[in-house]
Amino acid sequence: MQKDTEEKPYSCEVCDSSFTRKQNMLRHMQMHTGEKPYSCEVCGSYFTAKQTMLIHMRTHTGEKPYSCEVCGSCFTQRTSMFVHMRTHTGEKPYSCEVCGSSFATKERMILHTRTHTGEKPYSCEVCGSSFTQKQSMLRHKTMHTGEKPYSCEVCGSSFREKKSMLVHMQRHTEEKPYSCEVCGSAFTQKQSMLRHMQMHTGEKLYSCEVCGSSFTQKNYLCVHMRTHTGEKPYSCEVCGSSFTLKKNLLVHVRMHTGEKPYSCEVCSSSFTTKQSMLVHMRTHTGEKPYSCEVCSSSFTVKKNLLIHMQTHTGEKPYSCEVCGSSFTTKQSMLRHMQTHTGEKPYSCEVCSSSFTTKLKMLRHSRMHTGEKPYSF
Repeated sequence: MQKDTEEKPYSCEVCDSSFTRKQNMLRHMQMHTGEKPYSCEVCGSYFTAKQTMLIHMRTHTGEKPYSCEVCGSCFTQRTSMFVHMRTHTGEKPYSCEVCGSSFATKERMILHTRTHTGEKPYSCEVCGSSFTQKQSMLRHKTMHTGEKPYSCEVCGSSFREKKSMLVHMQRHTEEKPYSCEVCGSAFTQKQSMLRHMQMHTGEKLYSCEVCGSSFTQKNYLCVHMRTHTGEKPYSCEVCGSSFTLKKNLLVHVRMHTGEKPYSCEVCSSSFTTKQSMLVHMRTHTGEKPYSCEVCSSSFTVKKNLLIHMQTHTGEKPYSCEVCGSSFTTKQSMLRHMQTHTGEKPYSCEVCSSSFTTKLKMLRHSRMHTGEKPYSF
């Protein structure tokens, strides 16, 4: 009857919360007193309610007494089974008051509303960063502690997140459970498969509010936005150079360390990037994948094709700020600028003569070495 009348005769003396049953009020009071009278015999965890302790025990026994009548999935709690059933019925009883979006659980609806309110109730004690979800905050804290609690049973690699560990495990099992319905390509992650599907549908869900460019992924949009804001969040600790992408910073750092992790299988030349190594390989294979549509000239890199095209179009996009002379490449314009500034950045190690280009310096150095590389 109290459900119909909404009568709640039992009130908490601390916070004035009201309850229909005295037992519920007493359990609530334990939140204020910190009392947890029920303990797990296996791991010693404490709980405020006996029912909560019994549910916890199922994590040790593996018991899942509630089954889905449709697909047979089993659950430790009855409420979890009811929430799961909504995946079959499509029921979404919780709606956002702002935009009307519907959700299967109250928790997901609450998380969604924070996108409107901007609320981030969970804060990192170390750096003060705020998060909408507690789980996100806990994951973030492992960045400070260096903790990697999830380990691969095969190779021992450690991970900060369980999801990352499970994805890694698929490398050992070669399991790819998600398949594209169009071309049959298989993927280790559902998200990767959905991204791949956009190649077939042409769907681009994320649009730039400044210029209207569209992208298949949210992170691509975030990176693109930096072209408008000028933001370069990744900085080199050695020289202070900043970059829009983390991978560009990692490549740049190799200039300081001298690391060249990519090697040519033919001549063992080493390179800082995989792309540079692949371009180099074309000197061995003779491959020139970029062809001019006008004269059929071919090139090993796309950049050289674009420069070549300017010989047909007459385009000279780079201009000297001093005399207005135009050039097809930026490099040519910078070399020309040295005629105005008098700069000669390349010096001979033997006699200290200076030159405007590296090629001129190398030719000069042969006067000292006696090298004669060209023969009749």
